[in-house]
Amino acid sequence: MDLNDSRSLSELMGRYEGTETGFGVPKDGWRICLAHEFKEKRKPFQAKDVSLSHIMQHIGLGLRYLKWWYRRTQIEKKAPFIDIFGALPLRQIYGAPLGGIGGGSITRGWKGEFCRWQLNPGMYHYKTVIADQFTVCLRKDGQTIYQQVLSTEHPHTLQDWNWGYCGAFAFYHALFPRAWTVYQLPGQNVTLTCRQVSPVIPHNYKDSSFPVAVFVWDIENKNDYALDVTIMFTMVNGSGHKDEKCGGHWNEPFNLEREGESVSGVLLHHRSPVNPYTLCMAAREQSNRKITHKTAFSPKDTGKAIWSDLMSDGQLDSPPGSSPPTQKGETVAAALAVGCSVPAHGHNSLDFCLTWDMPKITFGSREREHIRRYARYYGTEGDAGPALSHYALMHYKDWEKDIQEWQRPILEDGSLPSWYKSALFNELYFVVDGGTVWVELPEDCDVSGGLRSEEGGLPAQPPVLKEYGRFAYLEGQEYRMYNTYDVHFYASFALIMLWPKLALSLQYDIAGSVVQYDPTQRMNLMSGNCSPVKTRNVVPHDIGDPDDEPWQRVNAYQIHDTADWKDLNLKFVLQVYRDYHLTQDMQYLKDMWPICQVVMETEMKFDKDGDGLIENSGYADQTYDGWVVTGPSAYCGGLWLASVCVMCKMAQLLKSDSVYEQYRDILKRGSAAFDKLLWNGKYYNYDSSGRSMSNSVMSDQCAGQWFLRASGLGDDEFEVFPKEKIRSALKSVFDLNVMSFAGGQMGAVNGMRPEGIPDRSSVQSDEVWVGVVYGLAATMIQEGLLEEGLHTAEGCYRTVWEQTGMAFQTPEAYCEKGIYRSLAYMRPLSVWAIQLALDNRPKSSKTVQEDSEAARLETDLQDEPVKKNCHK
Repeated sequence: MDLNDSRSLSELMGRYEGTETGFGVPKDGWRICLAHEFKEKRKPFQAKDVSLSHIMQHIGLGLRYLKWWYRRTQIEKKAPFIDIFGALPLRQIYGAPLGGIGGGSITRGWKGEFCRWQLNPGMYHYKTVIADQFTVCLRKDGQTIYQQVLSTEHPHTLQDWNWGYCGAFAFYHALFPRAWTVYQLPGQNVTLTCRQVSPVIPHNYKDSSFPVAVFVWDIENKNDYALDVTIMFTMVNGSGHKDEKCGGHWNEPFNLEREGESVSGVLLHHRSPVNPYTLCMAAREQSNRKITHKTAFSPKDTGKAIWSDLMSDGQLDSPPGSSPPTQKGETVAAALAVGCSVPAHGHNSLDFCLTWDMPKITFGSREREHIRRYARYYGTEGDAGPALSHYALMHYKDWEKDIQEWQRPILEDGSLPSWYKSALFNELYFVVDGGTVWVELPEDCDVSGGLRSEEGGLPAQPPVLKEYGRFAYLEGQEYRMYNTYDVHFYASFALIMLWPKLALSLQYDIAGSVVQYDPTQRMNLMSGNCSPVKTRNVVPHDIGDPDDEPWQRVNAYQIHDTADWKDLNLKFVLQVYRDYHLTQDMQYLKDMWPICQVVMETEMKFDKDGDGLIENSGYADQTYDGWVVTGPSAYCGGLWLASVCVMCKMAQLLKSDSVYEQYRDILKRGSAAFDKLLWNGKYYNYDSSGRSMSNSVMSDQCAGQWFLRASGLGDDEFEVFPKEKIRSALKSVFDLNVMSFAGGQMGAVNGMRPEGIPDRSSVQSDEVWVGVVYGLAATMIQEGLLEEGLHTAEGCYRTVWEQTGMAFQTPEAYCEKGIYRSLAYMRPLSVWAIQLALDNRPKSSKTVQEDSEAARLETDLQDEPVKKNCHK
């Protein structure tokens, strides 16, 4: 491309930095040129990446896992909850996912691909369906002058289509739940802006559940003559999965009129034997719009017929009636075209809607049928596509207003850097695309575990569960366990701040499972010992595998016996009070109080010497499940003291004097022991074992203080950790784990030696955990270390989103070089803890002014690489 074209794109990108009006693209968000190529190519963590010493430590685990993996995959024909032999390769292609919460998700890549599918709950496949495209047709004086698939691909099918759009003429911009792709059509003086809108709206529990997305195409004609412009939307009936070749799929056109407004489109009925669904492409009928369709065409041939049909007159032939059912192995696609006139030097717009209707679902066991949340409003017959599309096309502007009102205070806060605003909103993709399910509570369901309130249990059907349903999301797209609780501890900030009813609903489910007991003996892969699947009066690790029967059978994780984990019970107690503090729901606190007492009584058995402080057991018995910890430790000891503190506070609120006195005594003794055994004058040692690595600097050592501050505690009567020691510890973490690692540009490594070398004693100690880093940053900000906190978090954002191409698949972990682990992970939702910390910090005009100047400078620097790439 020539220099003038490069300049025009640069000018285009600048001009489309708008103010949420007209064609405006927001200034803040994640932006990339469609011609961009990421230089860094990382690989997933594999067994060959483990050092010889670590292999020797875990050779038993490896052999047991291999035997279990073979039985699971070859005999039971099930997917393993963690597949170390099938780690996902890095595809640097993903953009903002489509759809609301819990109704299934489809991810659209930043180049326009429909490329990641989660329609069956919690089960993913990663197939780019090449025929799922948008095509533009320009006509002047009755003649087609330009027709182009808006894709940079050059596929081996549909060869008669005009592929290979030059990506240097376009850019993608994401600010979840919306995204913009701006295309300049070379030589045509026409600019198209595709705005992608999904109904992900805080505190909205109706529209946010809808499996629907809207594509708004804004057209700018800078010519001296009018144009007729048509956008054609093509979709395959299905998602390209290998199990979809059963046949019997068929398409049909439809029209729906309600309250004087009509929508038309095509329904793609996908008759899979398990969880059948219907895709629906639709557009709004208006007097100055022409809607036409093609009910069926083959996406496997050259595509000549449909391409020529569109080119001849800018319309499709719109055959009546349905397509015949497909034969076994046959694939069918459909098309919807909408056209309008655009005056010289004028604008116009076209709206499309895509829905996917799978109201009834079964998980892998096929034991129970579940009803998705959105079916409360649109029924369970699987015929909701037209009505959903009608509603979306009539209401998406309201959704956008709500989204703008929610995001505006943060986006307009000049004290916040641009990268942070992108991280805050774009990391929310996981609420939609985390294998998320949101279903109605079955009428026969008893979540109390069989115990009633008078016996120390819960109501059989708590009101929040009956009204708002059940919510679950995966630990990660590769770590297939729902509501993994040690990780949810970090991610939960996003839910409690934005959809608090879902956070409370999840808590009631966890509380009910505490008192349940599953005596089935199962081997733990780490130790080789057998233990019950679920022990009574402890918090479960997770509520199940989507390839089994979640809620019915918990603890899909079987590497360790998590009944002996030290952090799960504590994290439940801390979340109960944090949730109460943020919602002021006294009934919730009362319901949870007996469960808190039960799990804390269970936890006390880990205080072997009676000094008021629990001990770790000498193996990896907490969320760092590959990092051995022995005796009192900074992480679990800190969580324990924070939990004892909130037990005191809850006992005061509920006027339980005897419980208050009990825990007040424990807190006094435990705090003294914690300080004596772990404080070294600068920070809290990793553990008190006296091993060579016991004085490592753990980045997460202040997690207990983090939650206390987030819950409005940590001062005066409830000061557990002295302020000066917390600040000293955080400064040590910043100096060593952040600034002495990777040049201070990649966040905080989990473990660092005092001499400034990463702790390599385990496969996790020398990793960066993105969600932990965001929590650490929040802790720093809570303690007045604003600059340090933002710099720490920025390292992770830059690494993931800009350097390694992991946008919309933020991993659990990465190392300094070459390796990542577990793409698309739950824990980074903890970025919302940073926002809570910012909301709670005292403001000063000086700080705001200084931060604003830094933010403006940072924004200018951030835009430069993208502009340079587009000049290539």
